[in-house]
Amino acid sequence: MSIITMKYKRIFLKILPFGIIWLLLGLLFLWIEYASINTTINQEISKSAIYITPEIVLFASISIFFIGCFVGFLEVRLINKFFVKKSFPSKLIGKFIIYVVLMNLLTFVFYLLAASIEMQKSVFSLAVFERYKLFFFSITNISTSIQLAFSMLVSLLYAEISDNLGQNVLLNFFIGKYHKPVVENRTFMFTDMKDSTRIAETLGNVKYFNFLRSYYNDLSESILNYNGEVYQYIGDEIVISWQNKNANSEMQSVNCFFDMKKKLSEKKDKYLKEYNVFPEFKAAVHKGEVTVGEIGALKKEIFFTGDVLNTTARIQNLCNEFKMDLLVSDLIAKNLESNSFVLKRMDNIVLKGKSNTINIVGVQKKE
Repeated sequence: MSIITMKYKRIFLKILPFGIIWLLLGLLFLWIEYASINTTINQEISKSAIYITPEIVLFASISIFFIGCFVGFLEVRLINKFFVKKSFPSKLIGKFIIYVVLMNLLTFVFYLLAASIEMQKSVFSLAVFERYKLFFFSITNISTSIQLAFSMLVSLLYAEISDNLGQNVLLNFFIGKYHKPVVENRTFMFTDMKDSTRIAETLGNVKYFNFLRSYYNDLSESILNYNGEVYQYIGDEIVISWQNKNANSEMQSVNCFFDMKKKLSEKKDKYLKEYNVFPEFKAAVHKGEVTVGEIGALKKEIFFTGDVLNTTARIQNLCNEFKMDLLVSDLIAKNLESNSFVLKRMDNIVLKGKSNTINIVGVQKKE
């Protein structure tokens, strides 16, 4: 699968939950409105509300789903980037105002369409506009606005929580995938910034924090493009994992490393201008079985445990000794395309705290 295809797949998977959230809430509100219309004696509501028919339910479901997807598209591709550095309340309020304007416009358009279906008249007919006028000044409009505002709030909260926890982590919590421990075969990459202690002392706490944030942001695109999942940020280290299923996770992980290097080097002038220092990093890749499950009493998180993590961390510690930016285990190296990389084997290496030896391979990209 090409990087472009993976990129659009990722965008689609980020937008889709918005449509699902809006659809589920829309159907709930539609049912409430149906119950209200059939029991109320308020003539104003009876005149202004759209009566529920199978055609209206189908139209409303499709419309609400695509409105949600449209909101998701705006959020993912356009609006969110203007609020990246804003606080959580500022994000919610700012985005809410933007979406309220859009929401009122969409309500106008889709109400006219729904009314024209029910009345079997042209959407441009005077009778349909009179129906909307009646609706606009009715309690039904207020109810609809509250429903849309609630859907908007829930989807915006989802977006913020998803950004903080990670989309896959949030989904796994919802479906309870790791409520009970499961065994998975995964590839792990441990990355570590070079000379981070010296950089931190040079920049100071606040500037170093901003430096790290820029560093993480600039590496994120490569991680996503190669289907990596960030497991943990530990200081200046990033732990990334891939499930070993259909795709060649070994190739993805190594290609991800070199793409991270490339993307970072493209921003070198920016780092030198803002921080007078450029971040470089080293990494190790290994794969094996891990046990995955939810853990924690006061704060839940999805936790991996297994020898593969300890081994990967110890391999990464050898990068300086062997003067290599990327070291991988023999399990990873045998699945790499030799025409793309220069491989330097180091056999029977003793890792700290381990009794058994391991074969590791230094990897460099061919020019």
